[in-house]
Amino acid sequence: MISLVSIILLLHFLFGNAALTFNVIKFGAKADGKTDATQPFLRAWASACNSMVTSTIYVPKGSFLIRFAEFRGPCKSAIKLRIDGTLIAPKDYRALGNSGNWILFIQVNRISVIGGALDAMGDGVWKCKKAGQNCPVGARSLTFNWVKDAQISGLTSMNSQLMHLVINSCKNVKVSNVKIIAPHDSPNTDGIHVQSSTGVTIKNSVIKTGDDCISIGPGTRNLWMEKIQCGPGHGVSIGSLGRDFNEDGVENVTLINSVFSGSDNGLRIKTWGRASKGFVRNIKYQNIVMRNVENPIIIDQNYCPNNRGCPGQSSGIKISEVSYQNIQGTSATQVAMVFDCSSTNPCRGIKLTDIKLTYLKTNKAQSFCKNVGGTSGGVILPDNCL
Repeated sequence: MISLVSIILLLHFLFGNAALTFNVIKFGAKADGKTDATQPFLRAWASACNSMVTSTIYVPKGSFLIRFAEFRGPCKSAIKLRIDGTLIAPKDYRALGNSGNWILFIQVNRISVIGGALDAMGDGVWKCKKAGQNCPVGARSLTFNWVKDAQISGLTSMNSQLMHLVINSCKNVKVSNVKIIAPHDSPNTDGIHVQSSTGVTIKNSVIKTGDDCISIGPGTRNLWMEKIQCGPGHGVSIGSLGRDFNEDGVENVTLINSVFSGSDNGLRIKTWGRASKGFVRNIKYQNIVMRNVENPIIIDQNYCPNNRGCPGQSSGIKISEVSYQNIQGTSATQVAMVFDCSSTNPCRGIKLTDIKLTYLKTNKAQSFCKNVGGTSGGVILPDNCL
C-alpha cells in the first residue's frame, strides 16, 4: 500500500521540478508604452526570485514603460528574463535623474536575459550636455553588478543615456548576438563595458555607438571577444587605466575574427600619464579587418584629458606581451600604428605578425614607436618601427 508521504514525494517529483512562467501582464503591466510598468516588473521578479524551481519572467510583444528598476538577489533558483517586446525609458531624461542606472541586476546568480529591445531615449540628455546646460549624469541602460553565471543573448539596446551594457565585478558572463545602436556623436555611450570581472565572453555582436564599442576597465581577466562588428565608435579599448595609483591590472584578453568600420580607433590601449601600480599583459589580437579606421593600432600611455592631473608625469602602467597577428585593411590617417609608451615603464614583448595596413589617400601608411620593444614576423606594413 502506498503511503501518503510517498504520494506527496511522487507529486513533487512529477510537478515540483517544472519551470514556472511569470507573465508581467498578469502582474499589472500594460504594453502601451505609456503606463508605468516598473512595479509590475518588480512584483514578477519577486515571485521568480522566491521560486524554488527555475522560472521565466515573460515580457510579451508591445512597449513597456520602465523607470529605474533594481532586480536584486540572491534568488533561490535560476531565472530567465524572456523579452519579446521593448522596454522604454521615460522620454523626460530627468525621470532617471542621477540614479546612474536604468535597469540593474545585482547579486544574482544564474540569470539569463534573452531577446527583446531596450530604448533608453537618450536624445534629451545628449542635447542637454551638448548645450552645456546643468544636466543629470544620466543612466547606464543595463548593468550587472556582482553577478555569476549570466547570459545575455539576442538583445538590442538603443539610445542609451550613458553606457549600454555594464558588466562589473562579475564571473562567468556570456554575451552573444547583441546589437547596440546610438548616434556616432552621442557622448559616453560605450557599447559594452567590462571591469573587475573574470570569465566574460562576447561573441557575434554588432556595436554602432558614440564611444568605445567595448571598453575594458581595471581588474578584467580572461575576457574573450569574437566576431565583433564595431563602427562607428571609438574601437575596442583597454582603458583608460592608471587613473588611480592602487589599481587592479588587466590580463588574458583576446579579440579575434572581427571587423572595424569607420571607427575612431581600432585596437587601443590607453593609460593615464601618471603613477600607478596597474598593468596590462597577455593580450592577443588576431584576424582583424580595418575599414577606414583612424587609428587602427594604438597604444597611448600619455592620456591626459585637458592636461589636468598628470602633466609631465609618466605612466606607471606596465604593458607587456601584446600580440597583433593578421591585422589588415585601411587607415583613415597616415600613421596607422602608434606605440607611444611610458618613458619609465616601456612596453615590452610587443609582437607583430603579418600586418598590412594602408593609408586611404596615398596607400603608404606610417608607424610611430616610442619606448617600446618587441619582435616581428611575416610582412609588416607600414614599415616596422619596433
